[in-house]
Amino acid sequence: MLLLDALRDRLSSLLPNELAASEIPRLLSPHRHNFLLSQRRATLIVNRVRLFAFLFAVLTPLWSIVDALVFPLHLWLMLGALRLSVCAAFVCLLLMYRPSGNLFDAYRAIAILFAIPTVFYVVSHTLLGSYNLTDFSGAVGAGYAFLPFVLVAGLAIFPLTLVENLALGLVLLLAQAFAGYLSWSTLNWPSFLGAFWLLVLIAGVTSLACMSQLAFMIALIRQAIRDPLTGVYSRGSGEEILNLQWAAAQRNNSGLAVAFIDLDFFKSINDTFGHHAGDKVLRDSANCVLECLRSSDSLVRWGGEEFLLIMPDTDMTQARRAIARLRAAGLGERPDGTPLTASIGLAERCFDRADTYRRLLKIADARMYVAKNNGRDQLCASEWRTAETAAEAC
Repeated sequence: MLLLDALRDRLSSLLPNELAASEIPRLLSPHRHNFLLSQRRATLIVNRVRLFAFLFAVLTPLWSIVDALVFPLHLWLMLGALRLSVCAAFVCLLLMYRPSGNLFDAYRAIAILFAIPTVFYVVSHTLLGSYNLTDFSGAVGAGYAFLPFVLVAGLAIFPLTLVENLALGLVLLLAQAFAGYLSWSTLNWPSFLGAFWLLVLIAGVTSLACMSQLAFMIALIRQAIRDPLTGVYSRGSGEEILNLQWAAAQRNNSGLAVAFIDLDFFKSINDTFGHHAGDKVLRDSANCVLECLRSSDSLVRWGGEEFLLIMPDTDMTQARRAIARLRAAGLGERPDGTPLTASIGLAERCFDRADTYRRLLKIADARMYVAKNNGRDQLCASEWRTAETAAEAC
């Protein structure tokens, strides 16, 4: 724990204007990334995979011209066939992959991208090792040994966490070690160990470059998607999250619950105690709600004193229990010390048979008004007819 704390403090001092200390763990592992960060990072990774694939698809066959000038015909034909196969694989990757916002799709894309040239390196290394190359042909053949360095350096264009970068870098280092094993009998150990150590150093620098990219991405996304007062998601980001979660719920036929939380008599706080006191109440209330949420849930400041809670993979029964826990934990205090309460409207995709996420929002919003009209400080989740009529009027 002391080592991790020291590492976090060191990284925090190196990135003082980009990330808060609490955000440093996001550079180490993707498990603490929020939904929007994961979605946008996955999109960026796939787009850069496709760019990388396009570049390799063009350059890989072109190098056959150099091979034809220096290698024996039989070796050139085998390398040419190998290059065409690799080019076809890159073209397939370029054409078949499109950004979906799914991080596992991005992982698969980047794994395929680096698997193709890694296999090419191992096979070409074996072919070249079976020929006695001299002079210029030997120099060109030695150039093939630089492919792992290109691949490791190429990782720097991706916004990856330390864990992700180490996983990919380790595969490339193992490929280099395997190539050395295949030529064990003729291996020049000093040269091989020097090259391997240089590859490790490049992998380390690449890891820093990847995390630096990710740090900038986290900072920019935070500024773009967060409400500056409360730190929760802004309304625009909330609509984007809800749209993505709705598509996932439909695809998986799973539950999706939303709750409108309207703080009771909030205007009287601003009128009596001033806007600074009102701002503090909003921040404290948002923090109270956040402490009760799962990592997959999202809290959005919808406007003024109204918040939207998005709960994916949650049916109506589970959502009721979640709101009950939230109300039992409390929403904070008013400036005079009395408990802060809220009127809450709850709706769920399957329970309410909503056909769009906007319809789901209307039902939850209408039920929130039912809760307000019935005396506030309560949850409305089942008055279908009343909420439906109010939703139609919106």
